Amino acid sequence: MSAASPKRVHITDTTLRDAHQSLIATRMRTEDMLPLARKMDDVGFFSLEAWGGATFDSCIRFLNDDPWDRLRDLKAELDKTPIQMLLRGQNLVGYRHYPDDVVERFVDAAYKNGVDIFRVFDALNDVRNMEKAFSSVKAAGAHLQGTICYTTSPVHTTAKFIEMAEDLSARGCDSVCIKDMAGLIMPGAARDLITGIK
Repeated sequence: MSAASPKRVHITDTTLRDAHQSLIATRMRTEDMLPLARKMDDVGFFSLEAWGGATFDSCIRFLNDDPWDRLRDLKAELDKTPIQMLLRGQNLVGYRHYPDDVVERFVDAAYKNGVDIFRVFDALNDVRNMEKAFSSVKAAGAHLQGTICYTTSPVHTTAKFIEMAEDLSARGCDSVCIKDMAGLIMPGAARDLITGIK
């Protein structure tokens, strides 16, 4: 499923997208990111998740930053590290579903402007809401990372998550992410899930 070596752990840093989203309502300006990006490029991360999620909206609504300029400027600073984005499936970087042709054009533009890896998710783990994004990422020639949104409930079982990982792999995902945004997964559950996915 993944091009990654089975004995090597790959680390994606999400500071430039998620840290300020969680701490200061996504208000970090591009000009403040660029000096950090240069230093982060030397660390050896698998990728830097620096775009997508709420960053697009926040750039426009609150920061008077052009999100496309941010992407291009970050790409210019990152010689060694791929840029990753968080893509909300059919919602892209917005808060509603968009038509298929908009998804296709957005993904193509994001790839051409610097996104190397697309971490595609649906908050409800409904793979149908990710299908068009999947095919658009593959058509662009980028790395497609399918995402499992981890949570706990009577219907969110290890077996169901393993089944979803197999479905993501069958749909052509280059890698699978277990996105534990609420910090719920316990060590034993993580072991069981990762072992089951392997």
